[in-house]
Amino acid sequence: MAKTMTLLLFFLSSTLLLTTSFAKDLCHKDDKITLLKIKKSLNNPYHLASWDPKTDCCSWYCLECGNATVNHRVTSLFIQDGEISGQIPSEVGDLPYLESLIFRKLTNLTGHIQPTIAKLKKLTFLRLSWTNLTGPVPEFLTQLKNLEYIDLSFNDLSGSIPSSLSSLPKLEYLELSRNKLTGPIPESFGSFSGKVPSLFLSHNQLSGIIPKSLGNSDFYRIDLSRNKLQGDASILFGAKKTTWIVDISRNMFEFDLSKVKLAKSLTRLDLNHNRITGSIPAEWSKSEFQLLDVSYNRLCGRIPKGENIQRFDSTSFYHNKCLCGAPLPSCK
Repeated sequence: MAKTMTLLLFFLSSTLLLTTSFAKDLCHKDDKITLLKIKKSLNNPYHLASWDPKTDCCSWYCLECGNATVNHRVTSLFIQDGEISGQIPSEVGDLPYLESLIFRKLTNLTGHIQPTIAKLKKLTFLRLSWTNLTGPVPEFLTQLKNLEYIDLSFNDLSGSIPSSLSSLPKLEYLELSRNKLTGPIPESFGSFSGKVPSLFLSHNQLSGIIPKSLGNSDFYRIDLSRNKLQGDASILFGAKKTTWIVDISRNMFEFDLSKVKLAKSLTRLDLNHNRITGSIPAEWSKSEFQLLDVSYNRLCGRIPKGENIQRFDSTSFYHNKCLCGAPLPSCK
């Protein structure tokens, strides 16, 4: 019996050693070298303390490795919410199997968006947000044909929006809000080469006339709020569209609201602080709004009666030219 137990313990310990040895081999040596260079470039922050050269890099915090079909190469790098300073290391471009790259909520991350990111041909998800990155939205992003998701919000990016972004064939989400972008919305954003992405351009300094071409697209979500845009934004609407959210508030748009037909799917509509005229169409009372704000415009006439309209308080309607009826004072 004692001999059997000894043999069993020997077998288990040998298996454990073999498993540990195998686990150490999961990390591809080229990826480990690159990751350690990234750590050094970021001044060896405590946030990356788990990046120990003696351990398997696939077990490190802030990254993920793929399975055996890609030889356990690093496929995701997500560095966020840490005390990290410096610039995005150029070595990120030396992780050829990277599909997801995130640098987020790093207020001491500065400099331009790293050009070597253009080498990451497998990249589908890019989020560089809530940092102090400066410079332009880079043209080289259009070289990454697998990109589905781009979030560059809450930075200090400047310059114009590259029209070439519309050529990305798989793009589904484009978020450029909360920067210092200037110039017009590209005409090409009315003809994306793939499906029409959710588009977020709010809180910038964009100006000019809204391109008529945008009326050809069926945006599921579009947010152009808090810019200096002008023109007829009614082109964004249509009864046959599948739009869910439209926010064009705090611009200088001018159009007749009386003629606007809404998609049945539209649940959130914010038009406040523009120069919109006309009246609220009676059929809007049938729309199932979760949010509705037409305040600070030049609307007139009676607010349509109906539960879907009257459940909003006066702040959604006030400061118009001569709008009246509940929840505002009654019409004379």
